[in-house]
Amino acid sequence: MIIESLLDTDLYKFTMQQCVLHQFPQADVQYRFKCRTPGINLRPFLDEINAEIDALCELSLSDDELDYLGSLRFIKHDYVDFMSLFHLKRKYIQVTASDEYPCGIDITIKGPWLHTILFEIPVLAIVNEVYFRRTYPDLDETEGRRRLDEKINLLLNEPDNGALHISDFGTRRRFSRKWQKVVLETMKERLGGIFTGTSNVMYAKDLGLTPHGTMAHEYLQACQALGPRLRDSQVYGFEMWAKEYRGDLGIALSDVYGMEPFLRDFDMFFCKLFDGARHDSGDPFIWGERMIEHWKANRCDPRSKTLVFSDALTIPRVLELYRRFHGRVNVAFGVGTNLMNDRGPQSLNVVIKMVRANGQPVAKISDAPEKGMCEDESYLRYLRQVFGLPVVSK
Repeated sequence: MIIESLLDTDLYKFTMQQCVLHQFPQADVQYRFKCRTPGINLRPFLDEINAEIDALCELSLSDDELDYLGSLRFIKHDYVDFMSLFHLKRKYIQVTASDEYPCGIDITIKGPWLHTILFEIPVLAIVNEVYFRRTYPDLDETEGRRRLDEKINLLLNEPDNGALHISDFGTRRRFSRKWQKVVLETMKERLGGIFTGTSNVMYAKDLGLTPHGTMAHEYLQACQALGPRLRDSQVYGFEMWAKEYRGDLGIALSDVYGMEPFLRDFDMFFCKLFDGARHDSGDPFIWGERMIEHWKANRCDPRSKTLVFSDALTIPRVLELYRRFHGRVNVAFGVGTNLMNDRGPQSLNVVIKMVRANGQPVAKISDAPEKGMCEDESYLRYLRQVFGLPVVSK
């Protein structure tokens, strides 16, 4: 069994689910799986993936796990009570063979947002682990440990690394649950204060690490259908987040509509209210410079704010960014696949993205076009027009 705890997921799934419980309890959504890595055939593993999802849907949180969840300062008592009754329902997820998708399978999640939001991360972890244990059954840890040691040494040998902070964001694309634990234990032992924690709530609990996470793309995407006006959906999403968390968990995601619409919507109120912003697509150096200038223009000292970088990071890229921005603004780094699936074989680039909310299409317009995802081209064109972005024809 690959997933043994509902806590084996990213923290932002719980923070978003709590917001959904309080602000959008009647929302209905649909998600779709996509494998961006060419030449991958997942169809031979279909039965095994389905069996693992069957097991996932049998899980519930223990009293000990509920106590841990409730110990987090931003988690509310009524949400813990709700989670004491929660389990993922099998009827909301279908995994089938499909010739429509190059990877040979289709994964569709459809149902109440409150009851489907926790599928994404464990299902992606299942797909990854099934694929790698079947494709590379005899792969030992030697090369993975060598590469991990090399990364750790780069971080330790960086001059003036006292303000260098990295966290693990790699659960969804990890080689295996066991390997993630190996990496986390090694980094905790060797990196000291450079290693600040993990997005994985189970391992944060078990290993005494700090859990990290706020919001994901799906939250702002859903607001396209849930808000009063499409053009105001990003502002609406930030306002509802502030209503739920009252200034806590104040890292805003900047790339659901692209940088220009984000800067237009992220006005002085949000600049002062939110602690920082997270980068997940486009040129990170340009993004960082523009955020610094934006804070200055809105009467905020950038040194009081935080840039969180999380887009396909490697340790050399982390160090480049750290050298550019250290001392000018607080910086933090969420490193995913390069930490948790760098053992020799090519990692899988797999995602599960929201495609509909309340029966309406939703979309992500990324600063990196390959990271966008929408099943309705006419809606995507309209969305780009509404946000003043050039319409790109396929």
